[in-house]
Amino acid sequence: MSFVYFSESQKEQARRTDLAKLLHNQGETLKRSGKEWEWKDGSQKVTIRGNLWFHQYDRIGGDAIDFVRRFYNKDYPEAMEFLLGDCNGTLVTSPPVVKEAKPFKLPPKNDTMRRVFAYLLNRRGIDRDVLYAFVHRNMIYESEKYHNVVFVGYDKDGIPRHASMRGTGSKSTYKGNAPNSQPEYSFHWLGSSNKLYLFEAPIDMLSFISMYKNSWKNHSYAASCSVSDRVLFQCFKDNQHIEKVYICFDKDDPGQAAAYRISKKLSDMGIQSEILIPIHKDWNEDRLAAGGNEPHFCADFFIPNEDKMGDEEPCQAFQL
Repeated sequence: MSFVYFSESQKEQARRTDLAKLLHNQGETLKRSGKEWEWKDGSQKVTIRGNLWFHQYDRIGGDAIDFVRRFYNKDYPEAMEFLLGDCNGTLVTSPPVVKEAKPFKLPPKNDTMRRVFAYLLNRRGIDRDVLYAFVHRNMIYESEKYHNVVFVGYDKDGIPRHASMRGTGSKSTYKGNAPNSQPEYSFHWLGSSNKLYLFEAPIDMLSFISMYKNSWKNHSYAASCSVSDRVLFQCFKDNQHIEKVYICFDKDDPGQAAAYRISKKLSDMGIQSEILIPIHKDWNEDRLAAGGNEPHFCADFFIPNEDKMGDEEPCQAFQL
């Protein structure tokens, strides 16, 4: 393919293309949400504002050029030529490049969990018994190379399908999902009761359980690792007992907008739901504000027999 030159002014013009207008011209359906528009990439929400977009599950975004390249499978010159043509033509989606499907693999495990225990117990205030329950099920471990905490999601046959990772270093802000993770199987716990609690992140889920431990193992919990509802509906498929959903997203605009969106979807389906809002930004901040745990000595960690771990007395502030 011959080289196509575009001036800086042309690049800027293309970047600033109004995406809502572009999508309307393509016959796409958009929904107004305050100052933004919502557009669906399959079942996943993409937020549109002017020339910018953000994919709510993949947690990535960009400008108009990036949009055309990603969602219509165009190369850079093709995207530029279309955008510079005022987007009035029909934008035909190019066939996607066929890539070899790679199986999902868990990150290699470290020999110890020293860093993970120190991080979750001391810095995040997760209850020791709650943490041990997940460790016993091989749902939480420490990665070998970077010492990240790994939160594993399994399918109904016990096969790992998803891994969410979080950095444990004192200055680390890393978080992400392992390659080829399937979002419908993100970190979750299935109980026998009719209640399910949905969270944005595994640490928020563990923090909530740590605060409200009474008979917690009887209930179902899921962390979408985003503001998606895919794991929620997979839990419905795998646990026929679930009848009511508590949506426990962050106390910020994106979290609450997603909570109301999911709540409305459930209502339209005839499923009961309730939105629970943390006092602070998220449930881990609530846990830490309440005192969290006393500091633990992290040199050696003995994991007791799970059968001997009992539930504490019910929390007076909130009965599960």
